[in-house]
Amino acid sequence: MAYNLRHDFPISSIEPFVKDIIRSIASLPRRQKQIVLVLMDICVLPFMMWLAYAIRLARPNVEVMQGLDGWYLYVGIFGIVIFALLGIYSAIVRSFNEDYLLRISIGTFIQIVALYAIKKLDVAFIPMSIPLMYGFMLFSYMWWSRAVIRYATIKTFAKKQTRKRVAIYGAGLAGQQIAAALNRSDDYLPVCFIDDKKSLQGQSLSGLKIYSLKRAATKFGKFAIEEVLLAMPSVGRARKKEIIESFDSADVKIMELPGVTQLVDGQVQISDIREVDIIDLLGRDPVPPKPELLEKNIKDKVVMVTGAGGSIGSELCRQIVKHQPKLLVLFEMSEFALYSIDRELQTSGIRVIPVLGSVTNQTKLERIIAQYTVQTIYHAAAYKHVPLVEANPFEGIYNTSIGTARSVDAAVNQGVETFVLISTDKAVRPTNVMGASKRMAELYCQGLASTNPKTQISIVRFGNVLGSSGSVVPLFKKQIAKGGPVTVTHPEVTRYFMTITEAAQLVIQAGAMGTGGDVFLLDMGEPVKIVDLAKQMIRLSGFKTMDDKGNGDIEIQFTGLRPGEKLYEELLIDQQDVEQTEHARILKSFEIFYDFNKISDVFLELKKEIQQENKQNNIFYILTSYVEGYNRRD
Repeated sequence: MAYNLRHDFPISSIEPFVKDIIRSIASLPRRQKQIVLVLMDICVLPFMMWLAYAIRLARPNVEVMQGLDGWYLYVGIFGIVIFALLGIYSAIVRSFNEDYLLRISIGTFIQIVALYAIKKLDVAFIPMSIPLMYGFMLFSYMWWSRAVIRYATIKTFAKKQTRKRVAIYGAGLAGQQIAAALNRSDDYLPVCFIDDKKSLQGQSLSGLKIYSLKRAATKFGKFAIEEVLLAMPSVGRARKKEIIESFDSADVKIMELPGVTQLVDGQVQISDIREVDIIDLLGRDPVPPKPELLEKNIKDKVVMVTGAGGSIGSELCRQIVKHQPKLLVLFEMSEFALYSIDRELQTSGIRVIPVLGSVTNQTKLERIIAQYTVQTIYHAAAYKHVPLVEANPFEGIYNTSIGTARSVDAAVNQGVETFVLISTDKAVRPTNVMGASKRMAELYCQGLASTNPKTQISIVRFGNVLGSSGSVVPLFKKQIAKGGPVTVTHPEVTRYFMTITEAAQLVIQAGAMGTGGDVFLLDMGEPVKIVDLAKQMIRLSGFKTMDDKGNGDIEIQFTGLRPGEKLYEELLIDQQDVEQTEHARILKSFEIFYDFNKISDVFLELKKEIQQENKQNNIFYILTSYVEGYNRRD
């Protein structure tokens, strides 16, 4: 009688049955799964010993290990004990890796040596070739059985969605580890490696071909690669920027592993994968800070930060607590901002005092300074959004200019050791009230410093910081997440950028180098076109910038310069009077300022105009008269 296998035993009914068996075994408690593996091995090991003899003597009816009764028990139990001691049964089969193979190899070698020892001692008859034949079959069985279990388990429990196809840039240790992790995941599928080393190109690693960047770019479409993962934790920013830019023409998203300092345990995991940080577009590596400068005005001292809840102020606080101040006073007018930074710093181990207040309240400032015997003040309180200050000039000048004057007066009156004003490149030949108000604050500090007070007064001037509340980066991220358009004011608008962390560290170090009335400039690197920054952010998000014909994903719209906005920012008023300091990223500028009596009279006039809310033209006239290069654009 003939059976139609297609109809009598349909494969479609067998597959669910097999998967049910795998699921039922996989759902067993860990101890029971180990027992299943042990029972399987204790049956197979004696069989392989018999098979070795049968092959060696070319007949199935053979006497195995003649002279040793119950040899099958010894072979099975001894093999199980050796593998158990090596942790074969305690390892998770789904994490099958090089370490697991090494343990199998060691266990196999021990059993081969044991068989030769039995032969040497004449305990049983063992032909010379049997231990090696048995060892080969034992290793093959252990390897293939675990590989099949792993494959069957992954296939059974695999998610239905398609895995993202990934090319890994970097065939080093990190690349190999992340490739192994991706292979075990349900979300990613490693397709190939990309590496700059010519000696590796064309080779295979972990079953994946290694290509040069140029060759890999031609394979992206063929391999349907969606993402490129940068697996080079120790590469510098300049090189990383070059690599990122090399993928501009490819329709792939760029991801990365964190820096080598974050991968302290040496084991790379899928959770380590993240989007490329926008700071890598700066293309320069930060200069290591000088510990003696960081600690000079902070260690074992009472420090106060005004505007402590802002972008720069909060980062200053984070850096300050790392250098063991005796006490940190947070002075902030925003309740929520103060609450946020205070809560964050509570775990730092440093005593932190949160104070709600405005820097325009000199009486309260002096009371707080005296109450806590403040020795160092970093004055970061200011309005920073150009259009808002342009629309509210009285408030902008009152908070930034008058607020700075009252803060530094309070510091001098109470004998504070160091006062550092944090300024901006918008104070140089400003076209807006925000920049002009900052320059007025600088002039007041310079004038007061010329009277040689006990307080050392310094000014630190720098450009935009990436990720701050006034930066375009958070805005661009939101716009890209919504699908665009990304708004840029002008195709030629250019800005200097620095990371918040680097800026805060340089501010602290610059303040420590001051002698009184100094204007320090932070080296911001090369200026960046905002439209290029927008294109790079779109690119890193895995999208294409829309061209003039409408091809692409995200559109860039030019909205026109806002009131008071400049195309280019500068850090220097006088390009000639500049000198290098002991720090490679900090310059010192010598600029013209007014006698303190003169600038005090100007500030009295400013206060009167603001208090009476006279015509704005009076305010603009004062700014034009005393702020060099101030050019208001309506």
